[in-house]
Amino acid sequence: MSKVKYYYDSDSLSYRKIERKKGRTLKYVFTFLLGSALFGFLFVFIASRFVESPRERALARELQHMELQYKLLNKKMDQAQSVLANVEERDNAIYRLYFEANPIPEEQRKAGFGGINRYKELEGFDNSKLIIATNKRMDILQKQIVVQSRSLDEIAVLAENKEKFLACIPAIQPVNTEDLTRMASGYGYRTDPFTKVRKFHYGMDFTAPRGTPVYATGDGVVIRADDAATGYGNHIRIDHGYGYVSLYGHLYKYNVRANQKVKRGDLIGFVGSTGRSEAPHLHYEVFKDEERINPINFYYGNLSAEEYGRLLERASLENQSLD
Repeated sequence: MSKVKYYYDSDSLSYRKIERKKGRTLKYVFTFLLGSALFGFLFVFIASRFVESPRERALARELQHMELQYKLLNKKMDQAQSVLANVEERDNAIYRLYFEANPIPEEQRKAGFGGINRYKELEGFDNSKLIIATNKRMDILQKQIVVQSRSLDEIAVLAENKEKFLACIPAIQPVNTEDLTRMASGYGYRTDPFTKVRKFHYGMDFTAPRGTPVYATGDGVVIRADDAATGYGNHIRIDHGYGYVSLYGHLYKYNVRANQKVKRGDLIGFVGSTGRSEAPHLHYEVFKDEERINPINFYYGNLSAEEYGRLLERASLENQSLD
């Protein structure tokens, strides 16, 4: 119970009971509640500004961890970008140059993404700038990797074709050097052994004993192995692809047949003196796009520099051919 309070009335010279008015009581109550509410709001405001809750501290730590991870991710992307730039440089300056392919333009490698805003959903956050910039870098890096990957796929195909091309070119001497008596005549104007008239000799004559092995100078398919061509006697023609055909004339006999596939170095026939020939030798020709060219340019496959130099010197002499 609340205590009863009295006051001294000087007029009646007696104590009277203090009677509280209802309106004043309500006023006191309202004032107390309002003060309490304001104090509570002020306390909460101050606490929210200067005092972190456990959840806020946890979120702050999580945010700091996320920022750290993004910075680490950007460092890793810097490293990946450096490695990719090195690969791109080698791709343009070495690989594609070697295989005679056009370099990939820089603007194609570094191109961004046009059109709609791809990062709209990442806007409006405290770290939106960092997040958007990192995502942009990642997307561009991924695109560069895709471009480079496709380029390397193309290089792999070019390499395979180049390997096949190099294997098909007639690039070795058709008769072993140790089997040769001499290199009788080269490509160019020579004296005809029968008419003694100076005329153009379209091949190279390798003098060797009858029965000396003759080898395919490159991979290909035998398109002829007969004696139906005027002057060549028993002869073989090999289609190497890429416009190249090699011819082996005046053979003693064949070791292949038409439509047979051969590899460089395969034994295809034997030296003879059939057809329009003065003595046992191999008459060798190379065609490119149906035009006869100098075979001396195609012996890099099995001759040393010294051997090639001696062959070049002998082939340049204007002497008498054997056919």
